Amino acid sequence: MLTLADLRRILGEAAGADEATAGIDADVVDTPFEELGYDSLALMETASRIEREYAIKLDESVLADAETPRALLDLVNEQLSAGVA
Repeated sequence: MLTLADLRRILGEAAGADEATAGIDADVVDTPFEELGYDSLALMETASRIEREYAIKLDESVLADAETPRALLDLVNEQLSAGVA
């Protein structure tokens, strides 16, 4: 299961920031990534890291619909629960 703490760490690594500056806390999980300062390159790197770490494949078209941290968490955890690899 991908937790908010896991996502914060992965986003920070992908964006070249540490966890403290990753900017993802419970109060912003419904804020679009763009408003949080994450561009498409950082999100693609985040997706790649999630795929490697959790041994899943994230469809790019579905990933594009995950515009908030909560949506990305839901997408990843749905695939993990379904056992999609």
